[in-house]
Amino acid sequence: MKSYSGRVHYKHKRRKYEVGSQPGTIDIPEDAKKPKIEVYSFNDKDLQTSKGTNMETITKQMAKCKDHTHWIKINGLGDVQLMEDIGTFLGINHLVLEDIVNTHQRPKFDEYEGYVFATSRILYLDKNNELTNCQFSGIVKDNIFISFEEDYSDYFAAVKTRLKAGKGLIRTGGPGFILYSLTDTILDNYFVLLAQLGDRIDETEDLLYDHPDKRIMFDAQQLKRTLIVIRRACWPERDKINDMIRSENPEINKDTKIYLRDAYDHCIQAMDMVESYKEVTSSIIDLYLSMVSNRMNEIMKVLTIISVIFIPLTFIAGIYGMNFSREDAHGRLIPDNMPELYAHHGYVYTLIGMLALAVVQLFVFWRKGWFNKL
Repeated sequence: MKSYSGRVHYKHKRRKYEVGSQPGTIDIPEDAKKPKIEVYSFNDKDLQTSKGTNMETITKQMAKCKDHTHWIKINGLGDVQLMEDIGTFLGINHLVLEDIVNTHQRPKFDEYEGYVFATSRILYLDKNNELTNCQFSGIVKDNIFISFEEDYSDYFAAVKTRLKAGKGLIRTGGPGFILYSLTDTILDNYFVLLAQLGDRIDETEDLLYDHPDKRIMFDAQQLKRTLIVIRRACWPERDKINDMIRSENPEINKDTKIYLRDAYDHCIQAMDMVESYKEVTSSIIDLYLSMVSNRMNEIMKVLTIISVIFIPLTFIAGIYGMNFSREDAHGRLIPDNMPELYAHHGYVYTLIGMLALAVVQLFVFWRKGWFNKL
């Protein structure tokens, strides 16, 4: 059978529940990675960058570049003190900080006095063919955009490249435009992931026609499960972008909203692809089960024909196997006790009759088309 590597594995992350805990509690998961900070300060003529691991990296860069827009990029959430310092420095509500470290949020857009907060789901297949489902969070306030990611993956390398090149609105559109750029990058990667899944669905479908095997059903079910994960990210992402477009908050300006409409259209396209692929995977499973059922019907058809042929033959053999005596103890003939048992060549005649009966049955079955495509 043709080898197939379409199975998708999952990185399971259990959500920690603290029943009755105080709202706004910053509870960092034990496996959270230590933060790495990159600060990009830019305007239409200049770009300054710095890297570090603590709040001092941020404050020094902002003090040095007062007339710049700042993108503070934080990878890793494993530092409670840093989160509290950022909340104090920017005046961020503790409920927002709780949502940032609680990495099971659905995509959303929340407005607060003086700033806005947004989350998205980052989805991609890593080198081990594992579906990674991470949270992206962003805060826009004045001339600052601060983003939070769970791991160290360079997911937004294309945006950083555009920022360094300085072309388009990336440096002049403000922090709201950076939020749009990162959101659009997330959506673009949804299409990359969907293209990979689409290829695997095609491979699964080809295998179904060439070499039907129960493994195909399992692979199709896992592909369907992956599509459900993407759907759970796309649907609220659409609502989030729609909320950003309708927002009157000055942090999201009119120029950015024009581009957000394009991102909204991309999100709708991704949702359509997810629904289409889900239908295809469901059809693959249904078709496989139908093929299994048809093969079973064909087997039962063969067994039925064999049984129908041998039932009358067995009946005849059973009758002549009863061995009733022809004569009684005094040598007198017993009436109606199988005179054929004493007929000359009776055994041969019986076999010939049974064979003729079988041939007649086969001829009748053939005329009725029962042997077609056995």
